[in-house]
Amino acid sequence: MPESTLVKSVHGNSEEPERGRVVVLGAGPAGLGAAYRLAREGRFAITVIERNSVVGGNAGSFELAGLRVDYGSHRLHPSCDAEVLADIRGLLGEDLLDRPRHGRILLQGRWIHFPLKPIDLLLRLPPVFSLRVARDIVSGSFRSAARAVGAGGRGDTGGEAVSPGASFSSILAASLGPTIARDFYIPYARKIWGVDPDELDPVQARRRVSANSPAKLVRKVLASVPGLKPAGAGRFFYPRGGFGRISERFADAAVAAGVELVLGAGVREVRHEDDGTFTVVSDHAGSLREHHADHLWSTIPISVLAEVFRPRAPAEVLAAGAGVELRAMLLVYLVLDQDRFSEYDAHYFPEPDVAVTRISEPKNYSVMHEPVGRTVLCAELPCSKDGPEWKASEEELAGIVGRALENAGLPLRSKVVETAVRRLPQAYPIYRKGFDEHFARLDEWSGSVRNLLSFGRQGLFAHDNTHHALFMAYCACDCLDARGVFDERRWADYRKVFETHVVED
Repeated sequence: MPESTLVKSVHGNSEEPERGRVVVLGAGPAGLGAAYRLAREGRFAITVIERNSVVGGNAGSFELAGLRVDYGSHRLHPSCDAEVLADIRGLLGEDLLDRPRHGRILLQGRWIHFPLKPIDLLLRLPPVFSLRVARDIVSGSFRSAARAVGAGGRGDTGGEAVSPGASFSSILAASLGPTIARDFYIPYARKIWGVDPDELDPVQARRRVSANSPAKLVRKVLASVPGLKPAGAGRFFYPRGGFGRISERFADAAVAAGVELVLGAGVREVRHEDDGTFTVVSDHAGSLREHHADHLWSTIPISVLAEVFRPRAPAEVLAAGAGVELRAMLLVYLVLDQDRFSEYDAHYFPEPDVAVTRISEPKNYSVMHEPVGRTVLCAELPCSKDGPEWKASEEELAGIVGRALENAGLPLRSKVVETAVRRLPQAYPIYRKGFDEHFARLDEWSGSVRNLLSFGRQGLFAHDNTHHALFMAYCACDCLDARGVFDERRWADYRKVFETHVVED
């Protein structure tokens, strides 16, 4: 930031100390976490611009039929960075609940508890599946990992290089065995990303599958055994009143600390001025407003940022945006005329004959008892924005969910009194082979613009949890000193840490 470019505000006859200006694009967890952390230090004038009328983004909540429901299934995991977790606890107080995980997976017609439990694996796994897994182990199928991992590749499997022809499916088959890969992960991957798993980059296996080796799978199972449980195993944190309370509390605290929060304002244009500062033009229902900044921190999709940037990004950078794909998601909410649908917080459906990937019941996340005689199911249906599901009516989507539950052996036994649908156009990154070259062009371009920072799930094209996004935000704040100088070397070191993040379901 040019040190001569400063904001002045006058109160009476005295001037406040001059402060640098930071504009943050996006009021999801990453944007709000950064704004709160910077505002707490009081060194900068901060504005957060959000296109929606509420905060939280895909990690937000809303009210439906007297219940607070989330945009899908969300949890705050105990692996959250200690400083971030301490702040969340301070903001939420007793409203941050410590809850046991209690879900289940439908595998070949049998229900398996999730997180995995030894007793379920012994007694409830389909016999044919168990025999094939045992055969994979005895026959040494896992040794094929040595052939899949070789010199000359990128570090996509926990630090090891992979061969150029490797894919999501080949890496999982090599590391977990053909049976687990073929019968569980590969069908689930096809549903989630809508791409043949052979076309997915190996990085998808590392970033999305936490138990991606036999040893890790065993540790995950043993984590449920009393006496062997590590701290936080089999539990999660969840705010009373919905997951969106985390973003809402960060927003409240940020505003109380002086942050200007601008909602309902899409970003029309970002101008990088000759003096190195930025002018962000936001659109409030046709009314344009300019926001000036010395530092611009963006958590919106990096491809969208490139499109609105002026002077225009190079043609090859704009073209790269098409290679950074995001999977859409339909969330179908069924309001049921019963107190509870089941005892489980979430059901997972990896197999193709059940159209949805997961169903969650918000009442079971935060132990809500009201309203009596009503509950809500949230069904997740990944799709393409060009596909028929995206354009389907609420009634049609309710029918898809009803048939999915029927196929899963969970038929609806009470009246559906209301259906609601939320459409998320940017739910999951798709790591198709070659995606890294496209992202690298965008990343290199954004990194070349002085005082421009792109981070968060959308900014770094990372399939991360909320606690990862907040950690990114706190790391960004650590890199900006009181003079407004951003430590690029420290940020590069943090970026290496971000690459080790693995999504937790």
